[in-house]
This record gives sequence, C-alpha cells and structure tokens, in this order.
Amino acid sequence: MDTNEHRINGVSVLEILDDNEVLSDIQDLLDIVSDFSVKRLIFRKEQINPDFFDLSTGLAGNILQKASTYRIHIGIVGDFSTVENKSLRDFIYESNQTKQIVFKPTVHDVLKVFCR
Repeated sequence: MDTNEHRINGVSVLEILDDNEVLSDIQDLLDIVSDFSVKRLIFRKEQINPDFFDLSTGLAGNILQKASTYRIHIGIVGDFSTVENKSLRDFIYESNQTKQIVFKPTVHDVLKVFCR
C-alpha cells in the first residue's frame, strides 16, 4: 500500500495514496491502523467502498462507531458540495463538527483539522 506520512506539530497523519479501493469494511480500517500504527488517516473518497456513502447500508455508521471506540480520526478528501441526499449531507455536516471523521475538499484542509 502506497502511503505518505505527514508530521505536523508533533501529530502523525497517514495519507493513503493507492488508486484502488482500500477501505471496503471495518476490518480494512483495523488492518491499516494495526499495520501502520497510526490513529489519523486520510483517504480519497474513491478509495472507499461506495456503500459507505449509502447510509442505508450501515457501513458508514459501523466504521464511525469503530473509529470512535479506537479513537481513530479519518479524513475523507473529495468534492462533497454536490451531494444531493439530505441524510448524507447531514451526516457529513455532523461528522465535520466532531472532527473525528471529516469530509474536506483537500488533504491540506484535513491536515489543518487534525494537526491544530
């Protein structure tokens, strides 16, 4: 797995660089955290199973719960300005407020949240 580690203000954030889907279920998240010994991750939305963005599947909720339990911070980079589904828009808004799972347009924006 291709990665880039960002270290800012003593905080380590692992950016996943692979072009393919790398986060398809909870076990993928736990494997990455275990393999790289990190608690802050950045994914591009294309690297995440599309079911994550269909809230009716429960995948986003399950990943959020596991992230909360293990204090894992997840940044998801992509254009979310055109999301039409109100439930997903609300989920993105609420997640951004907690700063544990954030949806931002750029890696730089995620790093600003995670490395304050």
